[in-house]
Parts: sequence; C-alpha cells; structure tokens
Amino acid sequence: MAHEITEDRRRGRGAQSNINGRFEASDLEAFDDGWETLATLHRFKTDVQHESVRSIITRNNSPDISFDRSINPYRGCEHGCIYCYARPSHCYLGHSAGLDFETKLYAKTNAATSLEAELAKPSYKPEVIALGANTDPYQPIERREKITRSILEVLQRTRHPVGIVTKSAGVLRDIDILSEMARDGLVKVALSVTTLDRKLARAMEPRAATPEKRVDALRQLQDAGVPVSVMIAPVIPSLNDHEIETILQRCRDAGAREAGYVMLRLPIELKELFREWLATEYPDRAKRVIRLVQSMHGGRDYSPEFGLRQRGSGPYAAQVAARFGLAVKRLGFNQNRLQLRTDLFRKPVLPGTQMTLL
Repeated sequence: MAHEITEDRRRGRGAQSNINGRFEASDLEAFDDGWETLATLHRFKTDVQHESVRSIITRNNSPDISFDRSINPYRGCEHGCIYCYARPSHCYLGHSAGLDFETKLYAKTNAATSLEAELAKPSYKPEVIALGANTDPYQPIERREKITRSILEVLQRTRHPVGIVTKSAGVLRDIDILSEMARDGLVKVALSVTTLDRKLARAMEPRAATPEKRVDALRQLQDAGVPVSVMIAPVIPSLNDHEIETILQRCRDAGAREAGYVMLRLPIELKELFREWLATEYPDRAKRVIRLVQSMHGGRDYSPEFGLRQRGSGPYAAQVAARFGLAVKRLGFNQNRLQLRTDLFRKPVLPGTQMTLL
C-alpha cells in the first residue's frame, strides 16, 4: 500500500491513507529519505474551514431516492466511516477521499440565512427536506458550530417538514425543537445502526457514537414523541450481514417503527480505500468480502445504475433482501409509513420585504 499513513499519525481515523483524488494532476507520496524525516510528521488533526454558500438546498431527481431536496451543513465528515459513499465528493475540492475527507472539513456558516432566503422565494413549494443526505449533520464539530440547530430553527419557524439521518446521539441536543415539530407531523429521525459489535464499530466508524448510544437515542426520541426509524447502512458481506435480524429487534424494542437498509457501495476512490482498510483490519476475510460485493454488481466493485446501486442483484443480494423482508414483517416494521405534512408551511418574511395580505 504505497500511500498508507503510519498508524500513529492516523490514530482515531478511519482511512488508512490519503490517496490522490481523480482530478489531481500529480501523485504525491511520503517516503523515507534516510534522515528519519517521516518521524517528524504530525498526527492528522481536524481542520475546519468556514464558507459562505449561495444556495443550501440541493436538488435531485434520482428515481431510487425518496426525497428531491436535501441540506448538508458540512462538507467532509469527522466520523471517519470507512464505507462512506460521500468520500469521493471531497475530490471535487482538491482533497483526498481518504484522511482529508475526515480531517479537512467545511462548515457552511450562512446555511440558516441562505435557507430562509430560498424558502421565501415566491416559486418555492414545500416538500420534505432531507437533512444529512451526504455527510452527518451531527458530526462532532456540530457541538461547536451549531449550524444544524440553526437550520432546524428556521424549519421550525416556517413549519417546514424535515427528515433527519444521523449516526450520532448528538441529535438528542435538539430534542426540544424536534418534539415540538413532531406534534405537528413535521419531522422524523432515522438512526443509522450499522452494527452492535463495539469492536467492529470502533474500527469502521471511529468517531461516531457507539451502537449502544444510538439505540438509546432512538428510545429517548421515541419517548419524546419524535417518530424514529432505523437504517442498516451499509450491509457489508461477511462483516455485519449476520446482524440484520438482531439490529432490527434491538431497534424495534427501542421504539423504531420504520426500517430500511442499503448494501455497501464502492464508487470511484472508495474501492481502494475500503480494500486498504480490509487488508489492515480484517485480512482473514478481505477476499471473501470483495468477492461477495462483486457478485452483486456483475463482477464489478460497483454498479452506478439507479435501482442497482443501493441493493445490487444476484443470489447474495436476493438472500439479504429476503432476510430483511422477513424480519421486518415479523417485527411489525413499515406497517404505516409516516407522511410528513406540507400544508402547514409558512413562507418566511425577510427584512425589507412586504408581508402578504392573506
């Protein structure tokens, strides 16, 4: 692994290396020149850059995604999940999808004001906004930046529906806003629970909340009247696939009423990063994991086609789908999928603009 970073420099991180992105003209690699200069290199620390955005709502027309608009308060994610499909997006910024993705972060400081301006446009029609579709809105830097909370305050004030996806128990900080919005059918929260194995979780999602804290967050949200669901994302062959039924049972006991899953996706740079991680953390099953992944994508690492990219095809994919379907039916998940309300939306009035008569 030519690009691998020494363990002491990447301690507490997910990726093993900082491979160059596909847009870079040159490939840089650290090497020992005989003067022991590598020993003087510092550990990777989290660096947060603040940026001002012109638009905060991202639109999509993907037929296999249940929402058409989303908000991501941050670029990059300190959770460091090695399987994160968003890693290659960091290459558009001139960074690596590896360690850069989890250490060079961008905070959209004017997200709330930008959102309010977009909601105030005469042409805007309310539909559910997905908060955290690419990177986690409750990653550790949110404790300081509070951008996610400022966005929720705008959505609460305008009575706009929102669906939140996170793997952080930090969502409980905003339970005051969420419980109030829930009373009007304006919010639901999905917790991503990838594994209940603390050792596996620590290795593949090093700075995310522990599995126990995520399950407990489900319980506390449900107790506060906030509708909750569980996402097993991703299901990784020969690593966490055996836990599907156990995760669903634990989360059903905690109050979750809806459930979903996504198979492991390995687009672009992620396929090399994930292989490096497997070779280091689980060398005994690395070949089997990749072989099963490829069996779902016609011998390739990934199929980008709609309908296939999240579930795959073939015998193994069909087996996972069947197991998930049987467990969901047995446990009573997804019997009544909650539809959030859009009829309560109140268009914000910006300073210097005229209020409507009606």
